[in-house]
Amino acid sequence: MSITRRSARRSVRILGVASASAAVVLGLSSSALACNIRDFKAEAKCDGDKGVIVVTDTDAAGTPAVISVFLKSSGGVETKVGQQEVKGSALGTPVSFPEDWKPSATYRVHVKAANIVDEDVQPDLVTASTACKTESSTPTPPASKTPKPKPSKSAPAEPATPTPSASESSSAPATVPSNAPSPAVGESNLAETGASSNTGLIAGIAGALVVIGGGAVFFGMRRRGTRGNG
Repeated sequence: MSITRRSARRSVRILGVASASAAVVLGLSSSALACNIRDFKAEAKCDGDKGVIVVTDTDAAGTPAVISVFLKSSGGVETKVGQQEVKGSALGTPVSFPEDWKPSATYRVHVKAANIVDEDVQPDLVTASTACKTESSTPTPPASKTPKPKPSKSAPAEPATPTPSASESSSAPATVPSNAPSPAVGESNLAETGASSNTGLIAGIAGALVVIGGGAVFFGMRRRGTRGNG
Protein backbone atom coordinates (compact mmCIF):
# COMPACT_ATOMS: atom_id res chain seq x y z
CA MET A 1 0.00 0.00 0.00
CA SER A 2 1.66 3.19 -1.07
CA ILE A 3 1.40 6.44 0.93
CA THR A 4 0.27 9.37 -1.10
CA ARG A 5 1.59 12.89 -0.66
CA ARG A 6 -1.78 14.00 0.60
CA SER A 7 -1.74 11.43 3.39
CA ALA A 8 1.80 12.36 4.35
CA ARG A 9 0.92 16.03 4.60
CA ARG A 10 -2.06 15.20 6.79
CA SER A 11 0.09 13.11 9.11
CA VAL A 12 2.69 15.88 9.45
CA ARG A 13 -0.01 18.38 10.21
CA ILE A 14 -1.44 16.16 12.96
CA LEU A 15 2.00 15.69 14.53
CA GLY A 16 2.58 19.44 14.47
CA VAL A 17 -0.66 20.14 16.28
CA ALA A 18 0.13 17.50 18.89
CA SER A 19 3.61 18.91 19.46
CA ALA A 20 2.26 22.39 19.87
CA SER A 21 -0.33 21.21 22.33
CA ALA A 22 2.31 19.38 24.35
CA ALA A 23 4.46 22.48 24.43
CA VAL A 24 1.58 24.59 25.67
CA VAL A 25 0.79 22.07 28.40
CA LEU A 26 4.41 21.88 29.51
CA GLY A 27 4.62 25.65 29.56
CA LEU A 28 1.55 25.96 31.69
CA SER A 29 2.78 23.27 34.06
CA SER A 30 6.16 24.90 34.50
CA SER A 31 4.58 28.27 35.11
CA ALA A 32 2.19 26.74 37.60
CA LEU A 33 5.03 25.11 39.53
CA ALA A 34 7.19 28.25 39.53
CA CYS A 35 7.47 30.26 42.78
CA ASN A 36 5.00 33.14 42.95
CA ILE A 37 4.33 35.92 45.46
CA ARG A 38 0.77 34.62 45.74
CA ASP A 39 2.21 31.49 47.35
CA PHE A 40 2.96 33.46 50.55
CA LYS A 41 0.48 34.42 53.24
CA ALA A 42 1.14 36.47 56.42
CA GLU A 43 -0.95 36.38 59.62
CA ALA A 44 -0.75 37.92 63.11
CA LYS A 45 -1.55 35.29 65.75
CA CYS A 46 -1.29 34.71 69.50
CA ASP A 47 0.82 32.08 71.21
CA GLY A 48 -0.76 32.13 74.67
CA ASP A 49 -0.49 35.75 75.81
CA LYS A 50 2.40 36.51 73.42
CA GLY A 51 2.12 37.76 69.86
CA VAL A 52 3.62 36.05 66.81
CA ILE A 53 3.64 36.72 63.05
CA VAL A 54 3.33 33.59 60.88
CA VAL A 55 4.24 33.52 57.16
CA THR A 56 3.18 30.38 55.22
CA ASP A 57 4.86 29.33 51.94
CA THR A 58 2.65 27.13 49.70
CA ASP A 59 5.14 26.96 46.79
CA ALA A 60 4.78 23.38 45.46
CA ALA A 61 8.13 23.67 43.63
CA GLY A 62 9.90 24.10 46.98
CA THR A 63 11.99 27.04 45.86
CA PRO A 64 14.02 28.39 48.84
CA ALA A 65 12.91 31.87 49.81
CA VAL A 66 13.98 34.49 52.36
CA ILE A 67 11.18 36.14 54.37
CA SER A 68 11.75 39.55 55.98
CA VAL A 69 9.21 41.26 58.28
CA PHE A 70 9.19 45.01 59.02
CA LEU A 71 7.05 47.06 61.43
CA LYS A 72 5.76 50.24 59.79
CA SER A 73 5.26 53.26 62.05
CA SER A 74 2.85 56.11 61.43
CA GLY A 75 5.76 58.40 60.53
CA GLY A 76 6.94 56.09 57.72
CA VAL A 77 9.88 54.66 59.67
CA GLU A 78 10.28 50.87 59.45
CA THR A 79 11.75 48.57 62.10
CA LYS A 80 12.98 45.14 61.09
CA VAL A 81 11.36 42.41 63.17
CA GLY A 82 13.28 39.44 61.77
CA GLN A 83 14.38 37.42 58.74
CA GLN A 84 14.12 33.68 58.06
CA GLU A 85 14.59 31.24 55.18
CA VAL A 86 11.78 28.88 54.16
CA LYS A 87 11.31 26.08 51.63
CA GLY A 88 7.68 25.83 50.61
CA SER A 89 5.48 22.80 49.98
CA ALA A 90 2.08 22.06 48.48
CA LEU A 91 0.63 21.69 52.02
CA GLY A 92 2.28 24.91 53.19
CA THR A 93 5.41 25.51 55.29
CA PRO A 94 4.99 28.13 58.06
CA VAL A 95 7.70 30.25 59.68
CA SER A 96 7.06 32.21 62.89
CA PHE A 97 8.41 35.58 64.01
CA PRO A 98 7.94 36.29 67.77
CA GLU A 99 6.53 39.80 67.98
CA ASP A 100 4.56 41.44 70.79
CA TRP A 101 2.40 43.23 68.25
CA LYS A 102 0.06 46.03 69.22
CA PRO A 103 -3.57 46.34 68.10
CA SER A 104 -4.07 47.71 64.57
CA ALA A 105 -0.32 47.73 63.82
CA THR A 106 0.95 47.47 60.20
CA TYR A 107 3.72 45.09 59.04
CA ARG A 108 5.42 44.75 55.64
CA VAL A 109 6.40 41.22 54.58
CA HIS A 110 9.04 40.92 51.84
CA VAL A 111 9.85 37.72 49.88
CA LYS A 112 13.09 37.04 47.98
CA ALA A 113 13.22 33.69 46.08
CA ALA A 114 16.27 33.39 43.81
CA ASN A 115 15.69 35.46 40.67
CA ILE A 116 11.99 34.60 40.53
CA VAL A 117 10.38 36.64 43.30
CA ASP A 118 11.58 39.86 44.94
CA GLU A 119 8.55 41.75 46.19
CA ASP A 120 6.22 42.38 49.13
CA VAL A 121 3.17 40.37 50.14
CA GLN A 122 0.12 42.43 49.26
CA PRO A 123 -1.68 43.93 51.04
CA ASP A 124 0.38 44.80 54.13
CA LEU A 125 -0.39 42.84 57.29
CA VAL A 126 -2.62 44.74 59.76
CA THR A 127 -3.01 43.20 63.23
CA ALA A 128 -6.30 42.71 65.07
CA SER A 129 -7.88 45.43 67.21
CA THR A 130 -7.40 43.33 70.36
CA ALA A 131 -3.98 42.48 71.76
CA CYS A 132 -3.01 39.00 72.93
CA LYS A 133 -2.66 40.08 76.55
CA THR A 134 -6.01 40.34 78.32
CA GLU A 135 -7.00 41.49 81.78
CA SER A 136 -7.11 37.88 83.03
CA SER A 137 -3.54 37.20 81.86
CA THR A 138 -2.15 40.37 83.48
CA PRO A 139 -0.70 39.47 86.89
CA THR A 140 -2.47 41.09 89.81
CA PRO A 141 -0.14 43.37 91.83
CA PRO A 142 0.39 42.19 95.38
CA ALA A 143 -1.75 43.86 98.00
CA SER A 144 0.01 46.56 100.00
CA LYS A 145 0.79 45.65 103.56
CA THR A 146 -1.34 47.65 105.96
CA PRO A 147 0.64 48.65 109.07
CA LYS A 148 -0.70 47.09 112.21
CA PRO A 149 -2.05 49.58 114.81
CA LYS A 150 0.19 50.09 117.80
CA PRO A 151 -1.31 48.98 121.12
CA SER A 152 -2.38 51.93 123.32
CA LYS A 153 -0.64 52.42 126.63
CA SER A 154 -3.07 51.60 129.42
CA ALA A 155 -2.72 51.55 133.21
CA PRO A 156 -1.10 48.36 134.51
CA ALA A 157 -3.64 45.89 135.76
CA GLU A 158 -3.79 45.37 139.52
CA PRO A 159 -2.53 42.02 140.72
CA ALA A 160 -5.35 39.61 141.26
CA THR A 161 -6.21 38.82 144.85
CA PRO A 162 -5.44 35.17 145.56
CA THR A 163 -8.59 33.17 146.09
CA PRO A 164 -8.51 30.96 149.20
CA SER A 165 -8.67 27.27 148.49
CA ALA A 166 -11.72 25.18 149.42
CA SER A 167 -9.94 23.53 152.37
CA GLU A 168 -8.91 26.89 153.83
CA SER A 169 -12.38 28.38 153.45
CA SER A 170 -14.06 25.40 155.13
CA SER A 171 -11.64 25.19 158.07
CA ALA A 172 -11.39 28.88 158.91
CA PRO A 173 -14.30 30.03 161.17
CA ALA A 174 -16.38 32.87 159.90
CA THR A 175 -15.80 36.08 161.79
CA VAL A 176 -19.08 37.61 162.93
CA PRO A 177 -18.88 41.19 164.20
CA SER A 178 -20.49 41.69 167.65
CA ASN A 179 -21.56 44.84 169.44
CA ALA A 180 -21.52 43.13 172.92
CA PRO A 181 -19.00 44.59 175.40
CA SER A 182 -15.95 42.53 176.12
CA PRO A 183 -16.17 40.58 179.41
CA ALA A 184 -14.21 41.55 182.50
CA VAL A 185 -11.00 39.78 183.37
CA GLY A 186 -12.51 37.76 186.21
CA GLU A 187 -15.55 36.72 184.23
CA SER A 188 -13.71 35.53 181.15
CA ASN A 189 -14.68 31.86 181.61
CA LEU A 190 -18.37 32.63 182.18
CA ALA A 191 -18.61 35.07 179.30
CA GLU A 192 -16.98 32.67 176.94
CA THR A 193 -18.85 29.45 177.78
CA GLY A 194 -21.91 30.59 179.86
CA ALA A 195 -20.75 28.59 182.95
CA SER A 196 -17.50 27.98 184.82
CA SER A 197 -15.73 24.69 184.60
CA ASN A 198 -16.21 24.38 188.47
CA THR A 199 -19.97 24.75 188.43
CA GLY A 200 -20.62 21.18 189.55
CA LEU A 201 -18.28 21.40 192.53
CA ILE A 202 -19.78 24.68 193.71
CA ALA A 203 -23.30 23.30 193.34
CA GLY A 204 -22.38 20.25 195.45
CA ILE A 205 -20.87 22.36 198.23
CA ALA A 206 -23.92 24.65 198.22
CA GLY A 207 -26.23 21.65 198.49
CA ALA A 208 -24.25 20.27 201.42
CA LEU A 209 -24.37 23.60 203.19
CA VAL A 210 -28.14 23.76 202.65
CA VAL A 211 -28.53 20.28 204.17
CA ILE A 212 -26.27 21.14 207.11
CA GLY A 213 -28.09 24.41 207.67
CA GLY A 214 -31.49 22.67 207.55
CA GLY A 215 -30.29 20.06 210.02
CA ALA A 216 -28.99 22.73 212.36
CA VAL A 217 -32.31 24.55 212.25
CA PHE A 218 -34.17 21.32 212.86
CA PHE A 219 -32.07 20.37 215.86
CA GLY A 220 -32.20 23.87 217.26
CA MET A 221 -35.97 23.97 217.18
CA ARG A 222 -36.13 20.57 218.75
CA ARG A 223 -33.96 21.61 221.61
CA ARG A 224 -36.07 24.68 222.21
CA GLY A 225 -39.18 22.52 222.35
CA THR A 226 -37.58 20.19 224.87
CA ARG A 227 -36.58 23.04 227.12
CA GLY A 228 -40.05 24.47 227.09
CA ASN A 229 -41.60 21.24 228.10
CA GLY A 230 -39.21 20.77 231.03
